Amino acid sequence: MMAVQEALATRQLEQAEVLVRQHLRADPEDALAAKVLADIAVQCGAIPEGETFYKRALLLAPGYHEARLALALLLSRAGRENEALAAADAVLTRDPEHFKALSLKAGLLSHGRRLEEADRLFRKLVAAHPRNSVAWINYAYLLKTLNRTGESIAAYRKAISFDRANGLAWFGLANLKTARFDDADIGAMQDAVTKSEGNDEQQLHLHFALGKALDDHRDYHAAFDHYRIANALRRARSPYDADAVSTEVHAIQRVYTPALIAARADVGAPDADPIFIVSLPRSGSTLIEQILASHPLIEGTEELYEIEAIARSFAKSSAPTAYLDEVATLSPATLRDLGKRYIENTRKHRSTTRPFFTDKMPNNWRFIGLIQLILPNAKIIDVRRHPLGCGFANFTQHFNWGIDFSYDLADIGRFYSDYARHMAHFDQVTPGRVHRIIYENLVDDLEHEVRRLLNYLGLQFDPACLAFHENTRPVHTPSAEQVRQPIYRAGVERWQHYDDYLGPLKAALGPVLDIYPEVPDGR
Repeated sequence: MMAVQEALATRQLEQAEVLVRQHLRADPEDALAAKVLADIAVQCGAIPEGETFYKRALLLAPGYHEARLALALLLSRAGRENEALAAADAVLTRDPEHFKALSLKAGLLSHGRRLEEADRLFRKLVAAHPRNSVAWINYAYLLKTLNRTGESIAAYRKAISFDRANGLAWFGLANLKTARFDDADIGAMQDAVTKSEGNDEQQLHLHFALGKALDDHRDYHAAFDHYRIANALRRARSPYDADAVSTEVHAIQRVYTPALIAARADVGAPDADPIFIVSLPRSGSTLIEQILASHPLIEGTEELYEIEAIARSFAKSSAPTAYLDEVATLSPATLRDLGKRYIENTRKHRSTTRPFFTDKMPNNWRFIGLIQLILPNAKIIDVRRHPLGCGFANFTQHFNWGIDFSYDLADIGRFYSDYARHMAHFDQVTPGRVHRIIYENLVDDLEHEVRRLLNYLGLQFDPACLAFHENTRPVHTPSAEQVRQPIYRAGVERWQHYDDYLGPLKAALGPVLDIYPEVPDGR
């Protein structure tokens, strides 16, 4: 197996697979080899084969915890949460304080919005492993979600007390937005950066946290320098193709013509439950969701993945635009069935009997044409923020995954421009169908904009929407702490401190910047 490990270390997966299969032919009862083969299969995207070999490893060695937890992780990524939980429980039955099993189960419960159970399990985790910084960091994130900010700060501080160079813990504090760093904190982070402690993952988080800390101290030049370094580190790990998004928008414009929309009008599922909130990240969509979730008739269900999954379900390849090749061929019955599938698939995310619910997945902007075909009575809200305010906010935010355009100012500008052009196209082909909110207008006159929004939704005004910050519902996005405060202007104007550094963003935005808050003509 030494040769297998050497091949894996150099990412020669095909060679590693050949070697481990040879080994298994000679020793078919080697559970470790079966797990290694499963790991290779998963890395190659052969998920069913990976599951088969994890189960083979467990058949050979039922107490092989690493194999069972790898299987649990695979099952969770496939959306089979109950099976994943059962696998984690099987490990905990044998070893009740097993760190990885407790961590995985707590994460699964949190992801499944079983937050009280997750809280209890995290308490058990940190009690069993009180000096483990990862445990405290993960618990701190849950506490933030539960609106227990003081406890979240204390948990992050606990992690830092065990590991002063832990970039994830420092960034977690910074990502609360309301936590403030003193000179000693800044010194500790600068010391960790100077000594180059930790890997790139730790370093980039330290730089993002230092950017926030120095911004709070109004040292904008030094703050931008750390943001620049952090984004460069992240960009190196997440290549991004801006041309692909522009190409996708052009394809969408070709497919969703007035003729197609007219021919498929009102043939989808009639349900009026969903309220889609689309935007670029850091545009105020979480605030809009919080406002709407404070209305007695609307449930806030956060970011759902169902629309993209539906689009991919009838695509004939995995290419991002493959589903567009099939849209015009979908029959009225199929469109209606797809709409009903969305309604059925989202029931698991709803915990109240309120008649309406929000779906705040920002990336759904790519699919608003499909949404209109399969759910003609659904509402769609476009949240728009000043291009420089939105762009800089993305540049200063590290996202866990999926927002790869945000680590380069020019890429951000291109993405914003493509978004604006895309939304303008639907303004033309389905006028009045999408309700637009300009974030700065919301800040300047909250009640007027809320009344206008509720009027679009066909709902009566409710004063609770203006007291959105008193809503104690869990919030899972980076804006959690901000939407738990009354509305304020500071975030609107923050980018102005960095105006001299935003040349690449301005150039990429082009006329979209010049005409804001007006929108382009969609061509």
